[in-house]
Amino acid sequence: MYRRPESVLVVVYTKDLKILVIKRTDPFPCWQSITGSLNNSEKKYDAALRELQEETGLTNEGTMISTGVYRTFTIDQRWKHKYDNNTKENIEYEFYYELERPLTIKLNSKEHSNYEWVNIEDAIQMVWSWTNKESLKKLSLNS
Repeated sequence: MYRRPESVLVVVYTKDLKILVIKRTDPFPCWQSITGSLNNSEKKYDAALRELQEETGLTNEGTMISTGVYRTFTIDQRWKHKYDNNTKENIEYEFYYELERPLTIKLNSKEHSNYEWVNIEDAIQMVWSWTNKESLKKLSLNS
């Protein structure tokens, strides 16, 4: 079964702009925010909540905010095998998840090896994806 070429990006942050970054293990080590593909009939908001819970253990400790922003990007070759051969691009929907303070995170060890709470400038430098960087820059400007 191929992935649906739609995904969510969930930036988890605190009111004083500490950003949660998690270290992905596969297909290569990199820092990122929460990401994941939508299931077949899943709505964007539901996917954001599901991915947040699967990757961090967070459920209702904060507030999920759909920004209405989406970005289209070419699928990286390292993930191309997960999509239909005719699929070249993915649409990523942006969400923010606001917390009062940094919390202990329960990582999914199949996907991630570490997490850190960092200031927003460091997060922008750490994350590998240009869409993640753009989302963090936007959050920084709007706060």
